[in-house]
Amino acid sequence: MSDVLDELVELLSLEKIEENLFRGASQDLGWGTVYGGQVLGQALSAAVKTVPEDRHVHSLHAYFLRPGDVSRPVVYDVDRIRDGGSFTTRRVVAIQKGRPIFNMSASFQLQEEGFSHQADAPDAPSPESLKTDRERIAEYAENLPKPLQKLALADRPFELRAVDPIDDPTAPGAKPAHHMHWLKATGTLGDQPALHRFLLAYASDFSFLSVALRPHEVTWLTPGMLVASVDHAMWFHRPFRVDEWLLHVVESPSASGARGFVRGNIFDTDGNLIASTSQEGLIRQRIGD
Repeated sequence: MSDVLDELVELLSLEKIEENLFRGASQDLGWGTVYGGQVLGQALSAAVKTVPEDRHVHSLHAYFLRPGDVSRPVVYDVDRIRDGGSFTTRRVVAIQKGRPIFNMSASFQLQEEGFSHQADAPDAPSPESLKTDRERIAEYAENLPKPLQKLALADRPFELRAVDPIDDPTAPGAKPAHHMHWLKATGTLGDQPALHRFLLAYASDFSFLSVALRPHEVTWLTPGMLVASVDHAMWFHRPFRVDEWLLHVVESPSASGARGFVRGNIFDTDGNLIASTSQEGLIRQRIGD
């Protein structure tokens, strides 16, 4: 396991400070606020700690309420809403400075057999045939603001390989409102299914809301752009491993009212649909900034 991946796994493990209360450290990725995927992964980790091991998360629905402070830990308060015969429901509130910054509801289910069908995986180039994100960033890194250049090329816990990347996000052209990228953890992980779900929740926020910007010739680096997640939902359909390649296929069917909406499907290399995603977020441009 790479050092940065090992640090992420530790970040998601959480410290129990009281019954139904857990604390997680914050990771500073250089953006000034806590990365949304961190809070998603940690909140799911907190919920799992209160659920029987034979029940696995099948869906989560979350709202980002306030920006997180990277200089402070996050406390997760788990409400054991329901323990049913087949399903278990948990509500998690993430707290900093005595105020909620995030809340999430998650549902867990016993393993059951039943009907099965799925959408077909799209045709996509193999990940081995594509440039890594770091290779692509190196081509335009000199155009980035100085504080971001080193950060953009730093080691990461996940490797991403975009199928149709924006060549230079500091000078984007218009592209269709859909995107595909391969993702994989940068090391080998154990066989705990819950850990792979925490990590996929973390990675599901990569290159997600930004798809809503693609038709408009802007990126989050465009002067005056404010891009922030408002909500996030995931559904887990089938077993998977995040230390093997996964393809996140994302589209943005709508942008309006300074909000963009995106939704995605995540497939493994065998074409199995392993998870689905959706998100709405703020995409506001202050003209003249």
